[in-house]
Amino acid sequence: MRRSSFLIALIALTSVAPASAQEPFWQCAQFARQFSGIEIRGDAWTWWGQAEGRYERGNSPRVGAILSFAPYGPMRLGHVATVTQVLGDREISVTHANWSPINGARGQIEHDVLIRDVSQDNDWSQVRVWFAPLADLGTTAWPVDGFIYPDAGSKRAVSPIRFASVQMPARRISPPRLAHAGVDALA
Repeated sequence: MRRSSFLIALIALTSVAPASAQEPFWQCAQFARQFSGIEIRGDAWTWWGQAEGRYERGNSPRVGAILSFAPYGPMRLGHVATVTQVLGDREISVTHANWSPINGARGQIEHDVLIRDVSQDNDWSQVRVWFAPLADLGTTAWPVDGFIYPDAGSKRAVSPIRFASVQMPARRISPPRLAHAGVDALA
């Protein structure tokens, strides 16, 4: 009897957690599916292939499209993010989950964060992504498959998602002014 009472008490104590621990841990694919309405399941690296024949794909950003990242380095499962604004030819903002650790925790949602196309051909094949711990664009050029565009039947579920989210400003970062230096000097 004592042992069962102890186990019940232990279970009760471990099930009571602080509010922050009860916030969901968002994976990028789960969040992107709910946020964009694009009905693809599975790890992010599979989305580009799964979209073939089901959704239009391309290399031009559009609001509501999914930006599909290819696996690279420590990002073995790829990444997906939803375009929320097109800021210019080479800059967009996205809302995504599980990119930056926010207050030391992964699995957070970041709203309207900056992504810059850094590909040589201006084709969105490589990007740099805002990284909250740096409060700037990260230093890695991440390979990108392209954009997956929602169809007319895609239903966005934006409003119910409020958990563990952080608003990160999408701000245009001006390139450095070059007085007499050539572009090759920057490479």
